[in-house]
Amino acid sequence: MGYLWPWSAGGPASPQSRDSEGTTVASSKSISEIVQDLWDLLVAYARQETIDPLRNIGRYLAFGVGGMIVITLGVFLLGLSGLRALQTQTGDVFVGFWSWVPYLIVALVFSGLVALAISRIGKGSVGARSTSALPGANR
Repeated sequence: MGYLWPWSAGGPASPQSRDSEGTTVASSKSISEIVQDLWDLLVAYARQETIDPLRNIGRYLAFGVGGMIVITLGVFLLGLSGLRALQTQTGDVFVGFWSWVPYLIVALVFSGLVALAISRIGKGSVGARSTSALPGANR
């Protein structure tokens, strides 16, 4: 008996094998076992390609929304403290008619931060890390 190639009858990927006399014997699986194996394969594939990516996207969105809320609150409080500092620590500069200028300054700073954030938005894959974000990628 010669060497059996993996793609020929009797290889590990083939449903047929050779018995001790060298004749080809069909696999002993019944139709119901084959159907059950196919069903299990289909369910595992569907889970791998749909449920797991959706779970990963949900986790990605949860951390993104949480981070967005915390950063927005922090920037808002910093802007409020800057407004308060402009109103109280500048002496008589922003009193009377000029009392609206600190509000304008803070609004311009916020507008600049929003423009910067919008300019940094890029199209990318959800949850995928770009190669430029990896340490040592620019070496």
